Amino acid sequence: MKDGGVARNADKNLVELAGRNWLASQLFRAGLEVARPERDRGIDLIAYLDIDESCRFIARPIQMKAASSGVFCLFPKYEKFADLLLAYVWNVDKPSETTCFALTYAEAFRVAEKMEYTKTDSWLTGGRQKRRGYTTTRPGVRLRDLLAPYEMNNEKWRIKLEQSYRTRESPAKRS
Repeated sequence: MKDGGVARNADKNLVELAGRNWLASQLFRAGLEVARPERDRGIDLIAYLDIDESCRFIARPIQMKAASSGVFCLFPKYEKFADLLLAYVWNVDKPSETTCFALTYAEAFRVAEKMEYTKTDSWLTGGRQKRRGYTTTRPGVRLRDLLAPYEMNNEKWRIKLEQSYRTRESPAKRS
């Protein structure tokens, strides 16, 4: 049993590594630059334009979640990162089907609300894990439909990076 746990953790780490490298590759293809923080404090990558049309430096931190199939998760702890993008990389084990959805925290929160994940014990109290948030590794049709507008390509990455920075208002406080 112990060895199986080690193997699962190794596989999980490989999926995350493959997902991060795939995502960096996509960002490069979109004409963006990528930096990798030395320590993991909630940010996996930083995508940036060193000079845009207005001669500005624009950077956005990215928290990446990768999966062999699909994954959607959201944790309140990520709300504190200004301008954070949440990137969900799906089908890492199938290169021809690998795709990514990128959302701001507020956008991901609205998806979670529509799916009613924010009404769950896991979201409200932390549930059995005692860690507030919600994760699903079996996204259904409804969730896939809600995420579809956020599926990324080269053009969308640049637009997402240049988008106005999010307001500081908590998405949970909006009516």
